[in-house]
Amino acid sequence: MQSSSPVFIYSSEIASRHYPAGCPFKTERATETRSILRTAGDSFFREEPPRRATETELRSFHTEAYLEMLQRISGGDLRAGDLFFGVGTDDCPVFPDLYPYAVLAAGGSIRAAELLLAGETPCCFNPSGGYHHAFSDRAGGFCYINDVVLACKRLLASGRRIFCLDLDAHHGNGTQAAFYDDPRVLTVSFHESGRTLFPWGGFEDEIGEGAGEGYNVNVPLPAGTDDDAFTRTFRAVVPPLISAYRPDSIVLEIGMDILAVDPLTHLNMTNNAIADTLPLLRDSAIPILAVGGGGYHPEATARGWALAWQVLCGVEPESDLTIGMGGVFLGTTEVSGGLRDMRVYTRGGEKRSIDEQLEKVVGVVREKVFPVHGIAA
Repeated sequence: MQSSSPVFIYSSEIASRHYPAGCPFKTERATETRSILRTAGDSFFREEPPRRATETELRSFHTEAYLEMLQRISGGDLRAGDLFFGVGTDDCPVFPDLYPYAVLAAGGSIRAAELLLAGETPCCFNPSGGYHHAFSDRAGGFCYINDVVLACKRLLASGRRIFCLDLDAHHGNGTQAAFYDDPRVLTVSFHESGRTLFPWGGFEDEIGEGAGEGYNVNVPLPAGTDDDAFTRTFRAVVPPLISAYRPDSIVLEIGMDILAVDPLTHLNMTNNAIADTLPLLRDSAIPILAVGGGGYHPEATARGWALAWQVLCGVEPESDLTIGMGGVFLGTTEVSGGLRDMRVYTRGGEKRSIDEQLEKVVGVVREKVFPVHGIAA
């Protein structure tokens, strides 16, 4: 019997581990998200601790040499050749908590997959997950172990068909690479265009290969994309694909680096963009495994995740639904109450240019991907 209680993955152990103080990636965001939810009232979900991913689980995607290197450098033994694994850079620093944290964060997403498979919950959220830049043998973009891939593999092992949806300003290149030729996972990524942001890829013509051709979808968003452009594009792409693909599970990355206040990206969105689209997933009645992701304004990220979790669980306070309207007049993302940001808008020639670019992107998806799934272009 499936429980009606959603599950939030968290423990004091994972909260105690951190990236270096000067690194933009802050693990504290998960703790702040939990604090916001507790203040707002957390009776609608239960909390479960993560567990460490096992060596067998880690090796289901990552190479043995890479995993051995991660363990070694966490002990302080960094060698010149390790740079070829992508570590020892500003984006992937070496620090003592590296391996223990990464293994626990990955285990949290695998634990969430197990809870879904057991029918114990319709929805899980691991805010300490979302490391979609990690490849099988290489780190990248603050990511060392790809928990998204490992969670998908756990679901695949039980015969699930997966809709892997990545809503993060940075393209999920590691996740894309893992399933590029696999039709059992329909991977869809909405992200800032690789023309203006790391990892400089994820273009609309990257649609998969071999048996996976048509099962990888990229929607690059021009710099300056606002809530309106995002939600319109989302509705044009995601619901038809979910309806046609008929997945057993949705794996959802919720990156809050899409926000206009994020210091590392160039989009013009508020947390309303995610909140307004999540009901389309929630109301599908397909089990959802959600993870965190990017977000380099810690306070705004935590507020956005708390809001997204409320929406996924169907418990957002009624008063919050109108909070975002103030931005039309105030031109700010500062909140006046509740969790929703004030909306901001891109206008004039920039807006027209963005809309035209997104129409072309959607056109490519309709031409090259929709027919694979029997959807009329």
